[in-house]
Amino acid sequence: MLSGLIWLPVLGAFAICLWPNLTSERTRAVALMFAILELLLTALVAIQFNIGESGLQFREHLDWIRLVGLSYSLGVDGISLPLLILNSFLVWIAILCSNLDTPRFRLYYGLMLLTGGGIAGSFLAQNGLLFALFYELVLIPIYCLINFWGGTRRNYAATKFLLYTAISGILLLAAFFGLAGLSGMQSFDFEVLRTQHLPMGIQAVLLGFIIVAFAIKMPLVPFHTWLPDAHVEAPTSVSVLLAGVLLKLGTYGLLRFGLGFFPELWQQWAPWLAGWAAFTVIYGCMAALAQNDMKQMVAYSSVSHMGYVLLALAVATPLSIVAALCQMVSHGLISALLFLLVGVVYRRSGSRDLRVLRGLLNPEKGMPLVGSLLILAVMASAGIPSMVGFVAEFLVFRSSFVAFPIQTLICMIGTGLSAVYLLNLINRAFFGRLPKELSQLPKVLWIERIPAIAISVVIVILGIQPNWLTRWSEATANTFVVPTIAQER
Repeated sequence: MLSGLIWLPVLGAFAICLWPNLTSERTRAVALMFAILELLLTALVAIQFNIGESGLQFREHLDWIRLVGLSYSLGVDGISLPLLILNSFLVWIAILCSNLDTPRFRLYYGLMLLTGGGIAGSFLAQNGLLFALFYELVLIPIYCLINFWGGTRRNYAATKFLLYTAISGILLLAAFFGLAGLSGMQSFDFEVLRTQHLPMGIQAVLLGFIIVAFAIKMPLVPFHTWLPDAHVEAPTSVSVLLAGVLLKLGTYGLLRFGLGFFPELWQQWAPWLAGWAAFTVIYGCMAALAQNDMKQMVAYSSVSHMGYVLLALAVATPLSIVAALCQMVSHGLISALLFLLVGVVYRRSGSRDLRVLRGLLNPEKGMPLVGSLLILAVMASAGIPSMVGFVAEFLVFRSSFVAFPIQTLICMIGTGLSAVYLLNLINRAFFGRLPKELSQLPKVLWIERIPAIAISVVIVILGIQPNWLTRWSEATANTFVVPTIAQER
């Protein structure tokens, strides 16, 4: 089943490219069919997943290139399963919200499916070289999606994204080769790498490589500058995948390899990591406050919210790891909804400039349903109760306050600032009198509303019943923490 999660979308991509006489509508229908099959297969894995078991399940192993230590080793646990579900769900959403008039539609939908398969492979890989292979392969379709279908500065944004994330991959490979080579091992399987005991100085260098590699991917300040450019130039569907799941490769990697491989050294660096998290939260909020472009504001909001994940991971207790995972899923859903709705506003009004837009909540000539859903997304991002954002942020602050009270209080200030800039977005774009030039907006179609409604429903359900999210990772979270860390925290 795990191989199916990787290769089913790849098969769909090849089917779309090779199937003769496909129109744009039929191509999207075929892509949706494969996305739905992927979602159903993920649901089947979730149904058969044993929540009480902390280790890997549904394992697959095949020696691939034994000479270099590369094996086709897959497995899923309570950390990777929620992210797999998020990936399958948002790939379906991204395809559903794509424009029917997209040029070169065969290539477009094929690349979307390849992105989903590559991300699934990264979450399932249990070999360092296999993870790096999927991690790097995801760059190709995302680069093409931004560069071929992006805005006026798409080449600059795509190239910047490629350079930053390629450096991330190089650092990650260097860390894996260091772990295996310096310890004299011939395998890159995670179980082997995790058991190695290297001198503390060498561990510090390798952990530094891993932290910087995934700080670029998340991204954390000051490695964040590629993200606003990529989001502004990317099509809406690509922004959904970029913010919803691609950034989670960075947070997942920090948890799996940073904390998982170097728990003792992670404990020593934890105060600095918590301080970095607080700085990222505040910087992202202040940058968002200064924006007039709706998409740039949401992009800087993503940077800020990644700081909450780092804060929870720095604490390194079972509760904080569950909190970090909840924040990953919460941010994936909320940011996807925000970018989706901003994209609808842009397609209908032709602008994302808050100095131009106003009165869009007008019930007769505006976009009342889009505005209402955007208000819900803003409330979720600001941590209003009964939304999944509140659950995630509460768990982060609850788990981190005892260990790092100052850093946690600073991040809580960031939550307040999030409400300020997001409410400013709502107030400027949707309230007030609708200007004449916006009085004849095209009607928002139901095919554009359904993806946003689907995400909104999930956000509310997980906010009301958070145990449906947290229960997957509780058992696995205990295996990521050495007893000394848990006792001290």
